[in-house]
Amino acid sequence: MKTVDYIVVGFGLAGMAFCDQLEQHQKSFVVYDADFPAASKVAAGLINPVILKRYTIPWKGEQQFDKALSYFKRLSAALRLEAVDAMPVHKVFSSAEDQNNWFEATDKPILNRFLKDDLIRSSAEPLKADYGKGEVLESVRIRIPQLLHAYAEKLKDQNRFVAEPFEYDAIAFEENQTVTYKGINARAIIFAEGFGLKNNPYFNKLPLVGNKGEYLIIKAPELQLKQASKSTFFIIPLGDDLYKVGATFNWAEKDSKATAAAREELQAYLSKILLCDYELVDQEAGVRPTTGDRRPLLGRHPNYPQLVLLNGLGTRGTMMSPYLSELLYNHLEDDIPLDDTVSISRFPKKF
Repeated sequence: MKTVDYIVVGFGLAGMAFCDQLEQHQKSFVVYDADFPAASKVAAGLINPVILKRYTIPWKGEQQFDKALSYFKRLSAALRLEAVDAMPVHKVFSSAEDQNNWFEATDKPILNRFLKDDLIRSSAEPLKADYGKGEVLESVRIRIPQLLHAYAEKLKDQNRFVAEPFEYDAIAFEENQTVTYKGINARAIIFAEGFGLKNNPYFNKLPLVGNKGEYLIIKAPELQLKQASKSTFFIIPLGDDLYKVGATFNWAEKDSKATAAAREELQAYLSKILLCDYELVDQEAGVRPTTGDRRPLLGRHPNYPQLVLLNGLGTRGTMMSPYLSELLYNHLEDDIPLDDTVSISRFPKKF
């Protein structure tokens, strides 16, 4: 029987961040991941600390931003990757009112760190911006697929990564309050499965409402953007004249198949805002694991405390995952209570 501190199920943004917590504290663990399609693997990776629809900071946004930036820089260095790119965001104003709302926001103490109070009136890019643009400061783009791949390969080399589906009926609960799975004994199993939670019999009654998002990858040599652009959708430069455009929101479909409807929606947007030609290169889709109250799902199962959840990161998973992983680790190791807004204890009737 092999003994570890933790078994981690799922290796997207949440699973990777929790594994990093374990490594930072010299805890032993093994990861199970079947490489199913996941939102993490198609996410744009843009860490933008401001909600640009309403010009507000999300829940714990400044703390999450600072934690994420430090984490991704350290992880990139440890894996010998250049996976963190400084990338300003230019908000394309939709109206004079939108422009005024921006300037009102720049006067707020919590926002003036991130919103530049100078209006960008002209630019060389062939991008329609009749009311000008504003610049979001300090934002970065994370090369998520490269990080996930490099970290997974490292864990495979260390015999700490098992590339196979997790079988819930193979869980055995021991009298000493540990849990055993296929010859591995652990103090706890951390489920970081994203929308795969719907297949987990221990947690699948929780209100996880998947939101499907789709992106287009386009090639536009004349566009020459050096920063991300945001109006209805983001246009994010990837290098080599490639751009990621999106993402859409679809609350009805719960699969990772690209659709004609999303492609047409994004192309209609591009036809309104782009003043140059482009070539469609690819289309990507994934289901974001989000909740009805837009808060994450963290904590121990009330009846099986050896089973632990780290999920519901939604559209801001890149920025939230390091912060939430630290909260959960401190809860498990030091018994620090979880904030009621993220704890699964807020849904007592779902178990």
